[in-house]
Formats: sequence, C-alpha cells, structure tokens
Amino acid sequence: MLNLERLRTLDAVARHGSVSGAADGLHVTTSAVSQQLSKLEREVGQQLLAKNGRGVRLTDAGLLLAQHAARILSQVELAQADIEAQRGQVVGEVRLAAFPTAARGLIPGALASLRAAHPDLLVRTTELEPDPGVRAVLRGDADLAIVLDWSNKRAPVPGGLERAHLLDDSADVALPVGHRLAGRETVDLVDFAEEEWVSWPEGEFCHDWLMFTLRSQGIEPRIGHLAGEHHTQLALVAAGLGVCVTPRLGRPLPEGVVFVPVRQTMRRHIYATWRTDAGRRPSVRAVVSALRAAAEAVPGAGQAVPGVAGAA
Repeated sequence: MLNLERLRTLDAVARHGSVSGAADGLHVTTSAVSQQLSKLEREVGQQLLAKNGRGVRLTDAGLLLAQHAARILSQVELAQADIEAQRGQVVGEVRLAAFPTAARGLIPGALASLRAAHPDLLVRTTELEPDPGVRAVLRGDADLAIVLDWSNKRAPVPGGLERAHLLDDSADVALPVGHRLAGRETVDLVDFAEEEWVSWPEGEFCHDWLMFTLRSQGIEPRIGHLAGEHHTQLALVAAGLGVCVTPRLGRPLPEGVVFVPVRQTMRRHIYATWRTDAGRRPSVRAVVSALRAAAEAVPGAGQAVPGVAGAA
C-alpha cells in the first residue's frame, strides 16, 4: 500500500524541481523530504531519484510514479471538497496567498470577520507576487491567491482556475514635496519623460506593466532604482531620487511625498483566484465572501487622493 504523504512529497519534488523547493512548498525540512522519499523508494522497490550535478532528478520510475501521484492527489482533493460541501460547514484550513498591498489592505479585515463568523476555520496567509501566487494555486501549495492585472495590460486566467473580482484600485504618481510638478492637481505621463523612475524588480508583472505603459506614451523609461516594497520605493522618492507609481490600496504614508493623479487613468483590477474544484468548499467560498466585503470597505476606492502624505 502506497503512503499518501510520501506520494505528496514525490509530487512536490516533481512540481518544484528540487528537494529544497519541495521542502519550502510543504513547509518541512529538506531532511524530512529526503526521509519520505527514501521510505517511498523502499515501498516501491525502485530508485526514484538520481543525482544531477548538485541537485537531483527523477528517474523514469520516479517520473511515472509522480504522474500517478498527481492524479491520486487530485482525486483526494476532490473527495475532500465534496465531503466538505456535503457537510456545508466552514471548517478546516485554507491557505491564502496575496501580493503585499493586498495583504496589507484587504487581509486583516477579511480575517477578522472570518474569525468572528467561523471560529473553526483556520486561514494561513503568505505574501506572494501575483505570478508566483497563481503558480502556487495551480501547484496546490495555496488554496486561494489575491492577484492583479492592469486596465491596459490584462492577465489571462489559466485553465483550471476561477476568479472573482474584488475591486479596482487606482494609482497615482508619487513625487518629492519639492518637485516642480508637486503642486499640480493632475499630471500627464509625458511630463515625466526625463525623470528617473523607481520601479518594481525586473521580471515582476508590475515592472513589465510600467515599461509597457511608459513606452506606449513615447517615453523610454529611465529606471534609477528597483524595489519590491512600496515603503522602500517611497523612501527613495522622498529622498529626491526619482518618482514612482503608487496604487492606493494599503498605501503607506511617508513624510515628504506628494501623490498626484494622472490624466491617463492607471488602474489595477484585483481578483481572488482558486482551483475550479476547490470552489465547492464552503471554506473557500467563505474566504472569497470575506475578501469581497473587505474590498467594499476600502476607503476612498476609485477617488482621487492628491496631497502631501503625512500632512493631514
């Protein structure tokens, strides 16, 4: 009889491509992964892993068993969803991933309401950028992810996933208080043709969006600094080292920064996404409902908020 947890470990190695990646995805140590795989090899009587440089690769037998493991685990998850749906109770554990501003601006309110309404539900959260969040849901490492795209750069929904719209989040340009455009009620992107920009790290969806958006206005971006956190981006802006785009959701408010709306509307569409079969689970539906309620409670959503941060 094959052990389900050992099959889950093999599946994680196949999906992540390494023992360390599987350990991170399963939230266990690399030693625990190696022990489970060694026991699985003894159970099946065949070598499942082989050394590959400094890492490992699945043998032919390992690849074959990993394919069966993925199907078995999918059926187990479907059975669990059906049983939970039949009970109709919001219980168990839900793993929720969210990009940082959504984690700051939506998750605290949603989790507080869920704890009050469903005390037997445990929601575990982690911060992930949208693309890794989608991959985590597809792999089964997360049950739900909060993701985004932009009004002028949409992201497709991968097969096997569903999503629910939570809110539209406008963005402004952040300027140092002494900037020549800081007193404007609105600005055009072309006003910043010669400016240095503070952007998200290369390879992230929002960095690609910024490059696309500026170039669509005939601006060849001059990127001075890369930073993943809005706090860091705005600290660089406050120091006079560039300008940046800052969405309003969960916006930090440092001293010395002005937020000015842009005539070319910049708006993020924010969604919750989950695997189609997981949508049967009352717990998943409850989390989506709580996120929608938290999104409706976001103050000033869709309204212009110019002014000096921290001055009020």
